Amino acid sequence: MGKRKTIKTYKEEFSPIVFPQDEQKHDHIIEWWYFNGNLKTKDGKDFFFMNCLFSAKTKKINIPLIKNFPFKNIFFSHYLLSGEKASYSKINPLCLVDKNNFQKPLLWINYDNGCLIRETKPFEYNIANDFIDLELKSKKPPLLLDKKGFIDLGIKTTYYYSLTQLETTGLIKVDNKWIEVTGLSWMDHQWAQTPLTSDDEWIWFSLQLSDGTDILCFNYGNEIKTSHASIINKKGEIFSTNKVSVLSLGTGYTSKATNTKYELEYQIDIPEYGISIRTSPIKKTQEMIFGTINYWEGGITIKGEKQNKKISGRGFMELLPKVQKKKILKAVVQELKKNSFMGNIKEMADISTKAILALSEELKK
Repeated sequence: MGKRKTIKTYKEEFSPIVFPQDEQKHDHIIEWWYFNGNLKTKDGKDFFFMNCLFSAKTKKINIPLIKNFPFKNIFFSHYLLSGEKASYSKINPLCLVDKNNFQKPLLWINYDNGCLIRETKPFEYNIANDFIDLELKSKKPPLLLDKKGFIDLGIKTTYYYSLTQLETTGLIKVDNKWIEVTGLSWMDHQWAQTPLTSDDEWIWFSLQLSDGTDILCFNYGNEIKTSHASIINKKGEIFSTNKVSVLSLGTGYTSKATNTKYELEYQIDIPEYGISIRTSPIKKTQEMIFGTINYWEGGITIKGEKQNKKISGRGFMELLPKVQKKKILKAVVQELKKNSFMGNIKEMADISTKAILALSEELKK
């Protein structure tokens, strides 16, 4: 018999989430504030957006090549706006941040030379970047993942809550013109005392159903696999289960840029709650290329049944496939040859932290 592989885990003791304190930044290795939503213009055109800010501890993220960065924390951002004929995206893996961030009673973050996440009242936000200027107002209490906002994913534990019904108004920028929109958005806030690991692989959904039910569900992991769904109904009652099935329906899209194949239609079944739905992408060409790592992220439509009644809805999906280390290593080495590593941080910023992790693992061999 072969030697059994030892898998290192990253666990911490749970402390109850308290608002508004836990909307702020935590003393954790990795953390992010993530917004997405489906929007509609006055003339009926559909758009969807995503806006995310990440924070990581340079000395504890377990990436040797960034340990010499002269910062305790690094911030990096990613945001997009997409419609039928228009698509805009910006990634900045090394953000400038305001020294006054996280110092106000409610969440306030100014970053990336003009981006803003500002909480004006409890669970009401203004978010702005190059492509959006939106007001979001929560119509439900927070969805605490697994009922307490803390979940064990086998290899790690993580704090996680969502605001699932954010009534949205504001402006989007299309072809250099600002256009009024309305819609429904979603917010995730997640933090964990864990470095990046080889198990970070997932299929993730935020689902907003037509009867007022909202669902966060995912398949996570490689060595240790976890399936989960947390549900909040129209009354704000929360349910959770690991008995969830997420199966590809075989409809794929192959990226011309990276030759990666993404499975884009899924059957999601949560039998405990009589939910059986099918998701389809609003737009197939939604590959995001973060330096040397690529993934798919975009809006989805929903059709199916809940307790034997027809249901529909909209949502968001993110697919992070298994990292191909050799491919990433080759791309990183090419970037290292073109640039001075510490001499020009801006040019080197297009090497993602996950790509550097893959490189450092190869160098250890």
